[in-house]
Amino acid sequence: MMELYDNTCMECSKIITNRFSTSFSLGIRVFHPRFRAPIYAIYGFVRFADEIVDTFHEHDKQELLDKFRQDTYDAIERKISLNPVLQSFQKVVNEYGIERELIDAFLKSMEMDLHFDRYEDGLYKEYIYGSAEVVGLMCLRVFCEGDKAMYEQLKMPARHLGSAFQKINFLRDMKSDFVERGRVYFPGVDFTCFTNDEKVEIEKDIKEDFDRGYAGILNLPKGARFGVYLAYVYYINLFQKISNYPAQQVKHERIRVNDRKKIMLLFSSALRNSLNLL
Repeated sequence: MMELYDNTCMECSKIITNRFSTSFSLGIRVFHPRFRAPIYAIYGFVRFADEIVDTFHEHDKQELLDKFRQDTYDAIERKISLNPVLQSFQKVVNEYGIERELIDAFLKSMEMDLHFDRYEDGLYKEYIYGSAEVVGLMCLRVFCEGDKAMYEQLKMPARHLGSAFQKINFLRDMKSDFVERGRVYFPGVDFTCFTNDEKVEIEKDIKEDFDRGYAGILNLPKGARFGVYLAYVYYINLFQKISNYPAQQVKHERIRVNDRKKIMLLFSSALRNSLNLL
């Protein structure tokens, strides 16, 4: 019966991923089956924490986040939780040896959103690390399946890739972050007078992260490589689309890659993968 419970909890994490992210859902589907459930579990965990700070406006967010943090650590220590998302997550943490430091950093970044609305250089780097880079490292722990040498080799590329994805999210969601939550993540940027020059500098930074992250994709285990590459392709296309718009339009419009384009990218990426052209 425990297997039935575990499988049901994993299905919950899968549903969360499918409902909240088309891009990541498609990427996960092309992973080798042994990687799918663990990555769904990680995504479900980080998504729920993010929802607490971004969505639950009618509730005491600090109280909810504190409870979520404590429940997370209790689940990991006891290896059981009645929260389906935490049950799935604790199994992955315990099976793949995901470090407490990564979980701490992630939850700290979520808490930062409750107390800061401007992220100058030091805070910005800390936030990027905790909100995005460590998520990439959690996934990398899964992909490496205990191979410590591989993990160390791919650690920095994974961080750069997570950083690039998050910075693109910041550009894409610039309006909603400011209008709905009062946040501006980019250091030194004033939303009310966001300029093309500032946008170009941000894009240069993102391009550097992408370049450093791409090499890591090529060295991932075969069962994980295509799925991560597909997420990379989606984000590169979103990045290119945003780059073609002026700062004022990015400031006022949420730019996205539509689902039809994503399907086209899936097939073209699959072809490149089959021909070993990644």
